[in-house]
Amino acid sequence: MPTTEELFRADAYQKSCDATVFEVNGRGGVVLDRSVFYAAGGGQPGDAGMLGSADGFAAAVATTVYGDSGEIVHVLGEDATRPAVGDVVTATLNWPRRHRHMRMHTALHLLSVLLPYPVTGGQIGVDEGRLDFDIPEAGLDKDALTEELARLIAADHPVSDQWITDAELDQNPGLVKTMSVQPPRGAGKVRLIKIGDIDLQPCGGTHVASTAEIGDVFVAQLEKKGRQNRRVRLRFRDAFTPDNP
Repeated sequence: MPTTEELFRADAYQKSCDATVFEVNGRGGVVLDRSVFYAAGGGQPGDAGMLGSADGFAAAVATTVYGDSGEIVHVLGEDATRPAVGDVVTATLNWPRRHRHMRMHTALHLLSVLLPYPVTGGQIGVDEGRLDFDIPEAGLDKDALTEELARLIAADHPVSDQWITDAELDQNPGLVKTMSVQPPRGAGKVRLIKIGDIDLQPCGGTHVASTAEIGDVFVAQLEKKGRQNRRVRLRFRDAFTPDNP
């Protein structure tokens, strides 16, 4: 099966696209030749949204995942109508949800700048995100971390991506901060996310274009998750609702 063209890699702000249905799998998931939907991975949830067409077809996408062959699978509800192979559909993101994920994901990268320790886990949500760190001694202060995070956000650092080869990554192992998730290998190149001149690390997720776009976040909780593992939770000050994306 041909691999789905991942349009979100080139432009995380593209909200919709026209695409052709490659396959409807045995579980009712829809595979397209191209998609703006991010498939779950690296702690970032899969995108939700809609598939529709000019002839009246419409179905909600509950989430998006990778299939066994690396294709992007748009998971529809159990009772949703499925398109047919060869149909042309319009895939439209639930943009407010995706944008919250982008903002939080970039905020977590900034948190890893403030806490330069190995990352043992993480998760992104519309209201909250977290990173787990391998820290020998705790000594963390919520208010101080929140202030430092606000400073980095307000500095309006540009966020961009670039690519290096697998061999170049092997020569620079310090770029990898995560212990539990390693950058995908096999394609010959690895995507890096660059934040101004303060951070550069492998990442396949979606991000905002500048740190100022993150908005108001704070360190909501510090947790001890083992002898050396510390969990740091970030939260947006405003809750996600349809009227307040």
